[in-house]
Amino acid sequence: MEQGDEKVIYDLLGIGLGPFNLGLAALLKKAPEVDAIFFEQKEQFTWHEGMLIEGTTLQVPFLADLVSMVDVTSPYSFLNYLQQRNRLYQFYFLEQFHIPRAEYNHYCQWVAEQLDPCCFGAEVIDVQAYDDYYKVKVFIRKEKKANWFYARNLVLGVGTQPVVPAFLKDKLGDTVFHSSEYLSKKAQCLQAGSITVIGSGQSAAEVFYDLLQAQNQHHYTLDWFTRSKGFFPMEYSKLGLEHFSPDYLAYFYPLPQAKKDETVNAQDLLYKGISAGTISDIYELLYERTVGGQKPSVHLQAMTEIRGIEKLGDAYELNCRQWHSEQNFDHQTEVVIVGTGYKPVIPNFLSSIHHLIEWDEKGRYQVEQDYRLKLRPSLNHSIFVQNGELHTHGVGAPDLGLGAYRNAKIIHAITGKEIYPVHPRSVFQTFGTKKSLVNLSV
Repeated sequence: MEQGDEKVIYDLLGIGLGPFNLGLAALLKKAPEVDAIFFEQKEQFTWHEGMLIEGTTLQVPFLADLVSMVDVTSPYSFLNYLQQRNRLYQFYFLEQFHIPRAEYNHYCQWVAEQLDPCCFGAEVIDVQAYDDYYKVKVFIRKEKKANWFYARNLVLGVGTQPVVPAFLKDKLGDTVFHSSEYLSKKAQCLQAGSITVIGSGQSAAEVFYDLLQAQNQHHYTLDWFTRSKGFFPMEYSKLGLEHFSPDYLAYFYPLPQAKKDETVNAQDLLYKGISAGTISDIYELLYERTVGGQKPSVHLQAMTEIRGIEKLGDAYELNCRQWHSEQNFDHQTEVVIVGTGYKPVIPNFLSSIHHLIEWDEKGRYQVEQDYRLKLRPSLNHSIFVQNGELHTHGVGAPDLGLGAYRNAKIIHAITGKEIYPVHPRSVFQTFGTKKSLVNLSV
């Protein structure tokens, strides 16, 4: 902070405190020479709070915590969290590799409470670039004023934003909303006579299953539409999971950008789709509800695109098309829940330095292999990005299991030394050819 005419220039300033930047703050404990500070506009750590549905779990093993994939000895590991909270034996007897989503959120809150560099209730509103540092304007909610902070390097951990079809945006409210708001609006949903879920991913499936469980008590009709070819499971085979490894990142990064885009578009089911367990839960409940010829008011339909929406009194009429059979139809419902995923966001606070960042032809960041943004040559300080590099680094960008690896590389880039060694071979298969194997330690 500024003290009189003296500037305190941090080595690193993090913007946003989701799991990735929180993990970076935790791993920096072994790099005390790095003076860092992190800002988050929320009042405390919360991770997809609208989707912390009871019974839901992470889609990755508990080892994909904030630190363990590069440092299992860290005091900020999930296993240490369990030990400190006297839950280790309970977890041992649970015999589950995938932990409750609510517990992962609580674990991250536990870590955040221990890290002094993590500042909540602080919104970054502007970033300016100078020869030797960045000047960052931060609104501190508790102080009700903005302060300037200075740092040699920035790391963007602002996450993603919900995707909502354009024709639905002016209808958003209490009865038309994105799945990210589900829990805050669930009580009102349960009073409706009809509910429609749109989307084919895990979020849509979890919302549908939660509403299906409550349907007999509240007696609404329940519909689920997706434009995908079916309600397909996410790819979760052992060799398929090896795409979420440093080896695959090293193979993917040097590919031409056109080949990268083509590849990512063909890999939807590696990071989208529905878990096989959730599909099984839905099917088993539907099976039970139809015992003795019962016909629950439930309808699932794939290959169906929602093209428009009109308000009809207290309800809505959706204009739909089953694109495979080329049939159009209208569907009426009182509530529409949009589970159409998320997309990377370019934050507004970068507008002052937008011209200093190298963008690709699609308006995306150009990102170096060590997660630095490509900047104009005049800048000799770096901006790193967390989960904004799907197009450059591949399907592992949003994966929690690779967050610690990415943070190890960022710390290496800032300090110039390998505090967390990264081993060159971590999977059984070879991507590319033997001759093209890349030494990941470089």
